[in-house]
Amino acid sequence: MDVGFISCEKMKKMSEELGVSLNETAILRFDRYSSCLVETNKAVNLTRITEPDDIIVKHFIDSLAVCKYCSLEDGMKVCDVGTGAGFPGVPLLIAYPELKMTLMDSTRKKLDFIRAAVGELNLKAEFAPMRAEDAARTDHFREQFDVVTARAVSQLNVLCEYCVPLVKKDGRFVSLKGKITDEEKQKGIRAAAKLGAKLERDIKYFLPDGSEREMLVFIKTEKTAKIYPRPSAQISKKPL
Repeated sequence: MDVGFISCEKMKKMSEELGVSLNETAILRFDRYSSCLVETNKAVNLTRITEPDDIIVKHFIDSLAVCKYCSLEDGMKVCDVGTGAGFPGVPLLIAYPELKMTLMDSTRKKLDFIRAAVGELNLKAEFAPMRAEDAARTDHFREQFDVVTARAVSQLNVLCEYCVPLVKKDGRFVSLKGKITDEEKQKGIRAAAKLGAKLERDIKYFLPDGSEREMLVFIKTEKTAKIYPRPSAQISKKPL
């Protein structure tokens, strides 16, 4: 496996500062993944972040922050909704290769990239080319996951309706956000309650470059009513 696109030493150091210990194989996989990302990005619009140091901080370390604030264990079923270029799902899979990871995105070109990259990294995952609200209406996906993640720009109450129905009882939905308003947060908390979840942790932190981030961890306390999730048009027009 080629090495040297990112600073492997910097990747190792920053992950250790998060409390995430990466072995040599994982570090090399991060290096290869970043190379694949930048190369494919020349033809497919995956990300605006293409400088090696920025990839480490804004993609990899940001994704691995999930490990610090939400316990992950081998064999857990994890779904990354709207995974895009694979964040945070692929970094989590690199760090914990025994996770039963599902990478979900409705944009087939992005999922095709992730499928190829995961194969090249010699990892295993399930790939779901569909929208979360459609997935949550199937027995295969509804309330099947220990952890559901989303690093998305959608409003928190909208994200909750997309993601919470996928979480099993006592599982968690983890929303990775930039700085959000108290109004958005409160709307998200109210939406989560209607879906059978409650806010467990609200963590504000900074990335190594000084970027402010906020992670909200919801725990599923009861099953989601069958009327949720509603069709996408309803979710957008009248959020919970």
